[in-house]
Amino acid sequence: MTPPPTYEPHRFASADGRLSLFARIYPGDGPPLLLMHGLTRNSADFEPLARHLAGRHRLIVPDQRGRGLSAPDPDPANYRPDIYCADMFALLDGLGIDRAGLIGTSMGGLMAMVMAHLQPARLSGIILNDVGPVLDPAGLGRIQGYVGTGAAFENWSAAAIASARINAEAFPDFGPQDWLAFARRTCREDAAGHVHFAYDPAIAASIKGSQPDSVPPDLWPLWDGLRAMPVLVLRGALSDLLSMATVREMAQRHQGPFTAIDVPRRGHAPLLDEPAALEAIHAFLRDHAA
Repeated sequence: MTPPPTYEPHRFASADGRLSLFARIYPGDGPPLLLMHGLTRNSADFEPLARHLAGRHRLIVPDQRGRGLSAPDPDPANYRPDIYCADMFALLDGLGIDRAGLIGTSMGGLMAMVMAHLQPARLSGIILNDVGPVLDPAGLGRIQGYVGTGAAFENWSAAAIASARINAEAFPDFGPQDWLAFARRTCREDAAGHVHFAYDPAIAASIKGSQPDSVPPDLWPLWDGLRAMPVLVLRGALSDLLSMATVREMAQRHQGPFTAIDVPRRGHAPLLDEPAALEAIHAFLRDHAA
């Protein structure tokens, strides 16, 4: 596999001015895209997709506060989507970007919906990766079961085994090298040579305020507020977080351009380098990214 394209490291201040945050900037000639990762991930999560989009688009790929190379927040109460979204608008403002397309995986997709609700004129379209207005309790319970453990691994091999244990159902075709690559995108090594997941364990507080079988918040009013925003939904065919029924209702309630596909042999969430995902992404960006 070819290595991911080169990016420019970028430091920026959080919207509240208290934290130093990090983003990767992949240069490109086309319209800018803001790529936002999921709850426990970081900017490296989009390396597989960047291989296909860098050069064609200017990719802005941040680490949300408490993830990757962005500073942790001393107040865990600030680990919530509205604050993340404020950070994203600060990032775009600092880069002089008035209008961009959004690609959001899981939590990043919820952020995209919030951003589109707050400042729709700044967004050309949204790609949601395995997330929607209804979050299946089964998927929420699984995530609650592993996030925030603070586990340390002896080496990268152990981290790869742990990654497989958590995510095997989502990527049934992965082999040892795939899991090692997955671990290197989602973990970091400390000075002592131990490997940890690359996020502040305190982010667990943002999703553990309720039992796994509780009813998620009603996000349909947020979805309905997007109105004519062009949207592409990519659903892992094996997803335990986004149901086919939810996607069908999203399509029925949406008033603007809407496309949805299932990504075969993927659960929560696709890497976005799968052939079906790439075909849909390229078509959507061709029509709506300008």
